[in-house]
Amino acid sequence: MYRLFLLLASLFTSIETIGQSAASLSSPDGKVIFRLAVTDSVIHYDVAYQQQPTITTSVLGVEGWQRGLKLQSVRKVAKDEWWKPVYGERNRIRDHYQALIFTFIKGGAPHATMQIEARAYNEGIAIRYTFPTSSSNKTMAVSQDLTEFSLPAGTKAWFTGRAQGAYQLLPMDKWPGEAERPLTLQLPNGIYAALAEAAVVDYCRTKFILHPTKPNTIACSMYDKVQLPVPFATPWRVIMLAAKATDLLQNDDLLLNLNAPCAIPQTAWIKPGKVMREMSLSTAGAKQLVDFAVKRHLQYIHFDAGWYGPEEDTASDATHVNVDPARNPVNDLNMQEVVQYAKQKRIGVWVYVNKKALGKQLDSILPLYEKWGIAGVKFGFVNVGSFEWTKWLHDAVKKCAKYHLMVDIHDEYRPTGFSRTYPNLLTQEGIRGNEEMPDATHNTVLPFTRFLCGAADYTICYYHRPELKKRLAATQNKNILKTTSVHQMALSVVYYSPLQFMYWYDKPEDSQDEPELDFFDRVPTVWEDTKVLAGEIGQYVTIARRNNNNWFVGSITNNDGRDTHIPCSFLTPGKKYRATIYYDDPSSPVRTKVSVRQVTVDANSVLDAHLLPSGGQAVFLTPIN
Repeated sequence: MYRLFLLLASLFTSIETIGQSAASLSSPDGKVIFRLAVTDSVIHYDVAYQQQPTITTSVLGVEGWQRGLKLQSVRKVAKDEWWKPVYGERNRIRDHYQALIFTFIKGGAPHATMQIEARAYNEGIAIRYTFPTSSSNKTMAVSQDLTEFSLPAGTKAWFTGRAQGAYQLLPMDKWPGEAERPLTLQLPNGIYAALAEAAVVDYCRTKFILHPTKPNTIACSMYDKVQLPVPFATPWRVIMLAAKATDLLQNDDLLLNLNAPCAIPQTAWIKPGKVMREMSLSTAGAKQLVDFAVKRHLQYIHFDAGWYGPEEDTASDATHVNVDPARNPVNDLNMQEVVQYAKQKRIGVWVYVNKKALGKQLDSILPLYEKWGIAGVKFGFVNVGSFEWTKWLHDAVKKCAKYHLMVDIHDEYRPTGFSRTYPNLLTQEGIRGNEEMPDATHNTVLPFTRFLCGAADYTICYYHRPELKKRLAATQNKNILKTTSVHQMALSVVYYSPLQFMYWYDKPEDSQDEPELDFFDRVPTVWEDTKVLAGEIGQYVTIARRNNNNWFVGSITNNDGRDTHIPCSFLTPGKKYRATIYYDDPSSPVRTKVSVRQVTVDANSVLDAHLLPSGGQAVFLTPIN
């Protein structure tokens, strides 16, 4: 852990010296101001950013703790610390905030106590409720979070109702249900905000709804009741703030900072990388894919659903290979032979397991898979949202760490920063990715919405499979992908996922060794530095990421074409770099219609590009010695 300094100062203040039962808190840079006040025994707060109102007077509290409270004390805490993640979008993260901890009491002696901790970061505000004592019971139930977010009139929200849903920019009325987290907001004063939650581990999921009686106000909707032993703390309610949409993504470490440090003593076995799925579910097909992985510099292959039988059949046994006849009627998969072959080639093997088998067999399959030499498990169709299943899921990740197994959680699970504590959880779906074949405009919304909460397994595609075109013909889809080849290539930089699925709908024989595949060969999945260079929600985005001394730049546009100008100021001053540029080119003789060119650049250079509709550009920059 790299530490500049850690400052902890405590100041207990009685309610009489607070003045009108109120206190204020500012971020280290002074741009974020949080104020809390108690009026008629009800707790309210507001937030300003750059002297502009962002959250107007709003209620704080949970059911049973919204009235009849007395503010007993306020304690001030400040922290400035650098820490080093096991992997990430950058190799050092700063945890820098100022905080106030308010202690409230209610009832007669012995008093029950609730604390509200509010942290002010340069990137926004985080609030949580802590219950250090109880008047009588050893456990406490929370069934309603009363936290509100009142916003200036004219605010609009990037709304989606489910983790794998499409987004709509909606005003603050008549939402079609609950909003997923994070919820990105565009305020009429030009400020951007995102409402999120962090450290949802032993708790239930909370989405956002419009308040039934208060206009321009967002309320919390807990999935179900939580019953926990006292003492405990709720997850963090987070308000990310930025003057530009790009700064929301640049500052996405905020959720990681609100989670506990790494709990795995030795992490050398946790190895991010690129992976491709094996669809034949046969020994010969798997060996062919291993050879392709070596050739194309992938680190893993993955056996998807069906390797142990029909995944939704409760009789399917995930301790034995028994290929679903609907996927391969021959049933000639020898898992041990494939794992050994892959190991000789320095390729790891992942396996998919459905929630039905996970629920019944978790404690038996994990030591078995470690014995087999499996690198990781992809959880499928997991139950999400409820208190019971949220706790089960994170306990399952902890158990996987015990057996040196990495994890990818698919379907509706969205992260809240748990990968800091258990970094064997490399990635998760919780995104409308290439399995739904979204258009380019959707792809330009995701960096400023879904990716604010963490890595996402989008499943990058490249080739257009004829049989998939036939399968999709009934839905009037003329093409599988609605984006260009370089758009998909750029996603490997724009979209962060330590386990990055490549060539999702493709087989090794689909490749004709196109020259541009060199970019996919080179691109890593984790980074030492990240710069969000430019972008607007739903329009375009350009991101530069560094690994060792090399930089990778990805640009994507929406369904419209546009010209982009990328300043190279992120490069080391005084150094020359060779920039290899991959771009969509209708005149290219290559069947993917991609061309490649090289130029020499330095920190003063600007890379100009014309992005085709639904297109992109990918750039690899390496120092010239």
